[in-house]
Amino acid sequence: MGKLERPDVEIGASVEAEELVFRREPWTRVEHWAEPAGESASGSDRVNLPGRVEARVVYRDVRVDFRVAAALEG
Repeated sequence: MGKLERPDVEIGASVEAEELVFRREPWTRVEHWAEPAGESASGSDRVNLPGRVEARVVYRDVRVDFRVAAALEG
């Protein structure tokens, strides 16, 4: 994730699974912005899960931590 020195807003989520299988390759998109002015960043940390997953592959003992943050001006 791009690093913000001192974010004004920060939201995070975590998920864990003993076993995870995707029926098809997922399509994902993340959009974020700071209005009227500012900067934002997002990113994830993954354990036992590649950045691009494959369909019908069994992933075990996975964890994903996701965070989005914004620094506002004004």
